[in-house]
Amino acid sequence: MGEWKECKIGDIVTLEYGKGLKDYKNGNGNYDVFGTNGKIGSTTDFLYNEPSVIIGRKGAYREVHLAKQPFFVIDTAFYTKIKIKELDNLFLYYWFKNVDINEMDSGSAIPSTSRDEVYDLDILLPPLPEQHAIVSVLSSLDDKIDLLHRQNKTLETMAETLFRQWFMEEADEEWEEIPLSKVADFLNGLACQKYPPQNDVDKLPVLKIKELRNGFSKNSDYATTEVKPKYLVENGDVIFSWSASLMVKIWDGGKCILNQHLFKVTSEDYPKWFYYQWCKYHLEEFVSISASHATTMGHIKRGDLDVAMVLVPSNKELENMTKLMMPLMYKPIVNNKQIHSLEKMRDTLLLKLMNGNVRVKCEDVG
Repeated sequence: MGEWKECKIGDIVTLEYGKGLKDYKNGNGNYDVFGTNGKIGSTTDFLYNEPSVIIGRKGAYREVHLAKQPFFVIDTAFYTKIKIKELDNLFLYYWFKNVDINEMDSGSAIPSTSRDEVYDLDILLPPLPEQHAIVSVLSSLDDKIDLLHRQNKTLETMAETLFRQWFMEEADEEWEEIPLSKVADFLNGLACQKYPPQNDVDKLPVLKIKELRNGFSKNSDYATTEVKPKYLVENGDVIFSWSASLMVKIWDGGKCILNQHLFKVTSEDYPKWFYYQWCKYHLEEFVSISASHATTMGHIKRGDLDVAMVLVPSNKELENMTKLMMPLMYKPIVNNKQIHSLEKMRDTLLLKLMNGNVRVKCEDVG
């Protein structure tokens, strides 16, 4: 590796424990609060005021994130403090993106990242100028990804604004009011453990609540493709998690199989934007219903869909609305395809840059 230096993570950083904190979910503070899966709120005080890598400490699924400004970390995560001068914090962050911290279990009752295992990891550390060059290449891709995500958020906000203007502020008293269950079909998924793959070819990943939120990982389950076509999920399908963590999302993670506790929402009579926005509109109400159920895993029932009412304009009005809404809905689908392509490029390049198989000339990076 020439000038690259081999050392242990414990030689270059320390992992510091987060601290307990209350009332960070109200969003009133100036400083981000991090937990085991990233940002979870804000607070009026900070724990550390230098750039740091946040490493999930507790939980079945732990993640690595970057804090660029003063921040707070609760006790479900670690944050890093750099011990040497010749280390770029962003380089350290990208390096940790190649590490599966979920395999570093401390052996406690709750799955936890082992600090000693992290300290014992070997790292190849290039000279600081080359670290800067590597970071410049990877961060340029992340900047493009972030731009597309922000564009999607803007488009989503525009769509929500139009929806509320039409149906909350300027609704016609003559519009028909019908239940959400009459607007769309809500197909519950399969108990996919009953449909295991028969071979390594005729299989698809299983879409569960965790995957709906975070996308697929190497730990995701697979099921046979020998299921009824209606249970297949494609990009652009509206998926509604009705149990545990309630959410409504337009799926963009590729072809997969619908698991139980998720609805695939479709309609032969109404456009996709219409039933998607109405599902989102009633989501807060559904979350309250779910929280009120005295069960270990909150949920809503089909009867709740029967009492969630929807305003239906005339066919001509709906057609005119659709002309405005469709670009706002489908541009994010195109953006998400580009995001996945850029993420794949970044991850492939990340591995090669971090092990030295691909080198960057420092003078070529502006």
